[in-house]
Order: sequence, then structure tokens, then C-alpha cells
Amino acid sequence: MNVTQRWRLKAERAVWRLDQAQTLRMAMWLVPLFFGLLALSMGQDNNWDLRNYHYYNPFAWLNGKVGLDLAPGQMQTYFNPTIDVLYYGLSKFAPAPLIGFIMGLLHGLNFLVLAAIVRTILPLDAPGRTARLPICLAFAGMLSANFIAQLGNTMGDNLTALFVLGALLLVLRHWPAFARGDRASALLLSGFVMGAGVGLKLTNSIYAPALCMALLLVPGTVLVRLRAAFLFGISVLAGIALTGGHWYWKMWTLFGNPLFPQFNNIFHGPMAVEVGVADLRFLPHDLVERISWPFIIAVSPGRVSEMWLSMLSWPFLYSAYIAIICFALLRPRRPGAAGMAEPDQSRDNALLLFAALAYLTWLNLFGIARYLMPLELLAPLLLWLMAQRLFPSMVAGKIAGVVVLLIIAFSFQSTNWRRTDWSAQPLSAEVPVIADPRQSMVLTAQNQPPMAWLATFYPRDLAFVSLVFGLESPVFNQRFRDMMAERKGPVYVMLSDNRAGVDNRMSPARKQPAFDANAETDSDAAHVLAARGLRFVPAACVQYRARVGDDSVYYRLCPVLPLVPAA
Repeated sequence: MNVTQRWRLKAERAVWRLDQAQTLRMAMWLVPLFFGLLALSMGQDNNWDLRNYHYYNPFAWLNGKVGLDLAPGQMQTYFNPTIDVLYYGLSKFAPAPLIGFIMGLLHGLNFLVLAAIVRTILPLDAPGRTARLPICLAFAGMLSANFIAQLGNTMGDNLTALFVLGALLLVLRHWPAFARGDRASALLLSGFVMGAGVGLKLTNSIYAPALCMALLLVPGTVLVRLRAAFLFGISVLAGIALTGGHWYWKMWTLFGNPLFPQFNNIFHGPMAVEVGVADLRFLPHDLVERISWPFIIAVSPGRVSEMWLSMLSWPFLYSAYIAIICFALLRPRRPGAAGMAEPDQSRDNALLLFAALAYLTWLNLFGIARYLMPLELLAPLLLWLMAQRLFPSMVAGKIAGVVVLLIIAFSFQSTNWRRTDWSAQPLSAEVPVIADPRQSMVLTAQNQPPMAWLATFYPRDLAFVSLVFGLESPVFNQRFRDMMAERKGPVYVMLSDNRAGVDNRMSPARKQPAFDANAETDSDAAHVLAARGLRFVPAACVQYRARVGDDSVYYRLCPVLPLVPAA
């Protein structure tokens, strides 16, 4: 037996093992563990959002700081912190590497849901269906550049994808019963799960109406379809109320806007200017770009993300959708033609419609790549499903497999969000002793780098106020002045310190950029404080050290004084 024959035999044995039902059962246990270990190997999460608000927000909520502090994490200060309580709570009781493993393990649970969706759409008892399809299609989805980039971190897209996919699974699994007008409980549970995901992270709102509209494809009378969509929609609201209602009520009572400061042009909360607060940076510019967007973002992923994350799956998905639509228009199905039973056909159509509607809503509302996480996880299944419609059955699977492998190959060339090496604690900081926190304040006068996470290491009674919120109204400014008048203790401004990495052995030319950066920071802060009638003395600043994982961060606290000393 030559080398080629031996390798072929090994490949055949591997395929045989993948086809066994026990292999699928084993994968359900091993794959989430694999992603937990992969997250551990990738290092400590150090992304910008973690330092800006993912760590601060649960701290503020649990310690009664909401309303006491004023926007230390900018507008994100007021995002629902419920999802971030998990990471924050773990940080108080577990070492950082264990937290990373747990987060990766939880993200890895998406494999279970994906595999269940594949088994529902492509049941194993159908001719030609084997156990390797759920394993391969689900695992391929988990290798998305978007998913791997966020593995084990705090951004929330990987975690809330569980809710979106879970709701989709419930709908697909009970689809035949919906056609008979049965299983209202499954509809209600599906909507509730979807709503819970939306309440935890509002960007999931694009998936709820998409799945609601897909339910209108349920076989049956118009009344059956409307009933299914109505029950789903009502339970979505219940799910949102569970995970987000408490926060919306808090924002309403404190600021007069349940989504403060977003949509303040509608709710007119007095603490912020009346603007909609929409991030338009990642949206297409015109109709031509909207039509060709999947191809544009594949070539230039920076159009939809701050990181260069591969978006290669989208041109293939987009082209397949167009081809299916064209074939349906040009070659309508003949009566009596062989094919799947009507419930199965309508269920597959519902999945494809759900993905299309969610994408179109995303295209016009957000345009940010990571909000497409559930669709990226579903991409291999969608490609396989559409290949079955576009090509003869003997080659459809091979074509889909080659495309998926090509997408995965390019995904591994992508970058990810910022990481650092592990230490015992995920975050830590040196802080001074504040004699009377109830009478003192700390101001921030710069947006970069984010500093809200540092507030979590200071006494809870110490007030933090951002002077660069950017959305402050006259009422916000008056609240700040009232706080300054009420608190009689010292006031500080917190500034970054770029000189921490300067070594005395360095040449002056190498030292100078750090000193220039600090001078620019000080100049900008002086202007921000002067607009409030305040000043600080750079020579009186004291440096402190903080850490995110093994990454050292240095900052300064500087006494703040009136611009014109009182007589």
C-alpha cells in the first residue's frame, strides 16, 4: 500500500467516524470545551468597550452610582448593564484565566444550537443525510472571523447570539405544528427567548421582526399565519420586559428617556441635547453601495468594522440569493413536480427569508459587522441549503463545501479585538486614599483612552463626571455646577500618562513623542476645564498604575482649582 492509499484509507475512516451518531453526541460536549480552551489561549480581553463601559456599567448599577456619576463612559454609560453583570461578578470571585475559559465555553454553546438547527432543517433520517452534516456545518459557522474575534470577550454579540439562534431553533423545530395551528406554547417561548436577547443587547432588534415576518410563511390560512406572528410578537415584548424593562424604567425615572441618551429627539430627556444619536459611519452612502454592499465589505471590511475582519461569506450568500430569486421567476415550479413536502419547503423558505430580512434591516439601520453575528454563524448552513436548490444534488454539497472552506481560510487571516497576557486579576488599579469621598469629585476631560473602568476601584460615594460627554444639555451643565457647589472636598481631574514607558536611558529623540502626547493631553484638558471656569496644575499631578491583564496603564490625578481664585 503506497502513501496515497494509506492517506485515503485514513480519510475514509475519519469520514466514517464523523457519520456516527455517537460522534455527534460527543461533539456536543467537546466543541464548547474546545472554544473555552481557545479563548484561554487567546489571552485577556482588553477591548475598548470593556474599559469604557462593560466593566463600569454593572459596577455603577450594583453600587447605586447610576445618576450619581455623570457619563464617565460617555453615552454608553447608560446602556443596559444586565448582560455585563456576568463578567463583572466573575471578576470578583474567579481568577482571570478561569473567567476567560468560562466566557469562551458559554460562547461555544452556540455550536449546540447550530447543530440542532441543522438537524432540524436536514433531518438525519432523510436519505443521504449523515451525522457529519450537523457537525461540519455548525463547526464551520463557529469559525467565522467575527465569532473568533470576540471569543471569550465582553462585547456580547457571541453571547446574545444564543438567544437569537435559540428562538430560531424553536420556530423551525415546531414548524409543522404551527401549520396545524398547534403548539402556541412553542411560539410564545420562541418570542420570549428572542425578546430576552433584544433586551440584553438592543442591536439584536433586527432579528425579532425578521423572524416574525418569516412566520407569515407558515402553511395554512391567513388566520393561522397572522396568529403565529401575533403570538410571537407579543412574547417578544415580554422577553424585552424581563431583561431590559427594569433598565428602561430606571432611565425613564432618572432622565425622562427609557433609551437615554438615544432617541432623545423623541423622548426629550432634559439631561441631553435633543438628537437621535445614530452612528452613521458604517452605513452605505448611496443606492449603488447598498446594492453592491456584500462585495464592497468583502474587499474592504473596514467599511463595517474598526477591525479588519473577513466578510467573504457575504458575496457568496448574496449571489446565491439572487440566483434563487431569478430561478424562481424564470422557472416556476410545475404542479406535481417532485420535491420536498410543503411544510419542509416552507420551513426552508422561512429560514432564508429570516436571514434576508435581518440583513436588509441591518444594512439600513446599523451597518456594523459584529451585529451580524447570528447570520455569520448560520452562513454555512444557508450556503449548503441554497446550493441544493441551485445545483444537482450530486455536486451541490461539494460546491458548498469548497466555498465554506475558502471562507474559513480567509477568516484565519483576520485580526481580532485587543488582547493581552493573563494575570491573576482581569483588571486592577492603584488608587489614592480619598479622605471624604462624599465631598469629593473626579472629572474626566478626554475621550481617549477610555477611563470609566478606573472608577470601579474608587469609593462608591466618590462622584465621577465626564466633561466631554458631547451630548450635555443646559440641565446637565447645571447638575454639574450643583454637584460642585454641594461637594466641599477636593476635586481632581483624571488624565492619561504617556510618559510611563519612558526610560531614562532613552535618547531625547525617543522620549520626545511621549512628552509631546502628554503636553497635548494637558492642553486639551486645560481648554475643557477653562470652559467650566476651572484649571489644574500639571506639576501637582500624581501618577498611578493600573492593569488590564498583564498590560500596564498609567494615569494621573491632578487637583482642580477655580480658574480665578476667590478673593
